Amino acid sequence: MSNTVRWAAPELAPPPPPPPQEPVRHMPSVEELQAIEEAAHAEGYARGHAEGVAAGQAEVRRIAAQMEGILDAFTRPLARLDAEVGDALGDLAVRIAGALLRRSYAAEPALLEALVREALDLAGSDQRQVELRLHPDDLAMLSPQLVSLQGVRLAGDSTLARGDLRLHADSVRIDGSLSARLNAALQRIMAGAGA
Repeated sequence: MSNTVRWAAPELAPPPPPPPQEPVRHMPSVEELQAIEEAAHAEGYARGHAEGVAAGQAEVRRIAAQMEGILDAFTRPLARLDAEVGDALGDLAVRIAGALLRRSYAAEPALLEALVREALDLAGSDQRQVELRLHPDDLAMLSPQLVSLQGVRLAGDSTLARGDLRLHADSVRIDGSLSARLNAALQRIMAGAGA
């Protein structure tokens, strides 16, 4: 017997698939590269411009708020100073007018007598008890003209300045002090001027 070997055909496997091919790249032209660069530049410029404008507006708002705060800090003391100066000028005007009127009353007693009669008229004739208080020097000067007043008690009051008077009746109190009269006149003037 012979040794025979049977021959078998080798198994043939299909060949491996070829590796995937990369698509053929098309290299951009110089013009295309320039267009891409210009588009990127324009986009970057627009974005940078928008960010810069927003930052600039925020800075302007911050500076404006800071300036408003500074101006407010300047105007508050000035408004207070303005009011203080106005009050001081009003007080000075009252003092000057008071000094001039006191001299006028001393030189012309009829002015003070007219003021006394006006206060008595304001109190009204229906008052039973009327007390008229004057500075002692004014009372001495006006006594001859006032002694004939009926139902009026005259009293000297050294706490009053020359030209001042106070009238007390049953239901009426009149402060005829020079400063009160001048302050009332000043208030009327200020109200008329719209101040």
